[in-house]
Amino acid sequence: MRQPAFLCNRKFRWNFLLYKKLCRVGYHCNGRADGAGDAPLQAENPANRILYTDKGTGNGDAMNRTRFKLNQNRAPIHEVLENFRRMRVVPFDVPGHKRGRGNPELTEFLGQKCVGVDVNSMKPLDNLCHPVSVIREAEELAADAFGAAHAFLMVGGTTSSVQTMVLTACKRGDEIILPRNVHRSVLNALVLCGAIPVYVNPEVDQRLGISLGMKREQVEKAIKEHPKAVAVLVNNPTYYGICSDLRAIVKMAHDAGMLCLADEAHGTHFYFGGGLPVSAMAAGADMAAVSMHKSGGSLTQSSLLLTGPDVHAGYVRQIINLTQTTSGSYLLMSSLDISRRNLAQRGRQIFHQVADMAEYAREEINAIGGYYAFGKELMNGDSVFDFDITKLSVHTLDIGLAGIEVYDILRDEYDIQIEFGDIGNILAYLSIGDRAQEVERLVSALAEIRRRFQTDGSGLLSQEYIDPQVVTSPQDAFYADKCSLPLRETEGKVCSEFVMCYPPGIPILAPGERITAEILDYIEYAKAKGCNMTGPEDPDILRLNVLTGRE
Repeated sequence: MRQPAFLCNRKFRWNFLLYKKLCRVGYHCNGRADGAGDAPLQAENPANRILYTDKGTGNGDAMNRTRFKLNQNRAPIHEVLENFRRMRVVPFDVPGHKRGRGNPELTEFLGQKCVGVDVNSMKPLDNLCHPVSVIREAEELAADAFGAAHAFLMVGGTTSSVQTMVLTACKRGDEIILPRNVHRSVLNALVLCGAIPVYVNPEVDQRLGISLGMKREQVEKAIKEHPKAVAVLVNNPTYYGICSDLRAIVKMAHDAGMLCLADEAHGTHFYFGGGLPVSAMAAGADMAAVSMHKSGGSLTQSSLLLTGPDVHAGYVRQIINLTQTTSGSYLLMSSLDISRRNLAQRGRQIFHQVADMAEYAREEINAIGGYYAFGKELMNGDSVFDFDITKLSVHTLDIGLAGIEVYDILRDEYDIQIEFGDIGNILAYLSIGDRAQEVERLVSALAEIRRRFQTDGSGLLSQEYIDPQVVTSPQDAFYADKCSLPLRETEGKVCSEFVMCYPPGIPILAPGERITAEILDYIEYAKAKGCNMTGPEDPDILRLNVLTGRE
């Protein structure tokens, strides 16, 4: 019988023996779950396959070699927690609620089964900062399911995953090529590490007012003009479902000796759905941040970070541990584990149904009149290379209402909560938990909103994206001497903080960018329409922090 690699290290032998006792199973490295004998693998079952490789992570650590039997029908973290619950261990550790007994109101609200497994790291349950048993096995199962060389369970949201990608690739003074319509987590990472953004300003669809993907020639031009850049970052997809030509961008980046990073916060389903855009790992990207809690069904704040074969996994773990908690939530980790199993077993069927629902909804909404639920007809082979048909994005300005106004009406009048509304569009997020009758309810509500609330649309803004004027790096601007000025007095100044509508969390202003009259008009308009504005120190956004002595 071949043993897991970490058993070769005496330091971790006792750890695993406790884990083995807890799980009441064998080493998971034979053909049987109980570890008895060397039964042959079930070759006809693709969910049961064994990976024995001596290729490690590039750091020569035998502990990082794969020695687990990768059975996608298993959820090791969930299994070990269920067994832990049955052991009735007396807790003289944290958390202080002591399996819920110390906080009966919380226990009543969440349920005993939930708070009973809200536990701290211990030898039998492994440790997220340095996994060697059940968490490591769950990560290897995730890597296998998503076609990655390595996968990391993330409990700080996809924000943490995105920031890890940037901090892994960049150090102070490095250039990184990216579209400006990125999530604020990307720019936050630049503040932290001191890297310098090289923006590829996307095209804008003039009718919809939304930014599109990166054109190949734009990326090629940025690479030629900035040959010392260390990475190219791509949204796959954007919030609206728009995808760039990821395979081509990966090749251009690699040919130039750069990494290719993918923000796949809204692309979990790409790994399991037929007829959907290519996933980052399939396209050859080096790292991808995958928001499992969005379309994958896990708990809010749980995420995956995927890496390709040429990325030093040990170094990535070190970067993660710079900012991620040392008290990883087992509720979040087990939700990732269970959701990965669900997607590996049923993901293709599930997302086929989701895509069908979205296409049906698109047809019905467009038949109402006044709305435009856009889809694959936007594809042009370049700035819209592909489109995620599960995204139900609807343009609303033709009925005389901003997207945020329709968003509010749906919630307040019809008890329907959609993902977001912006100046000109709404997004209804369809995923694994949606049902056909709820889609019908949404369509009916939109038809009634048009009948009840349609008005003259003159005077409405449509432009969602404004090209930034970058004056200095986000880090330099964020930490520079600054002063607070009334909003309208900031025109021409250099901003030192973020301003954005959330969702989607794409900055209207970022540190180091010049404040223009157009941007100020947009901020005031978004506030007046009821957008949820976030970012500045002043919660009312009546004032902005600007750099002193910089015009």
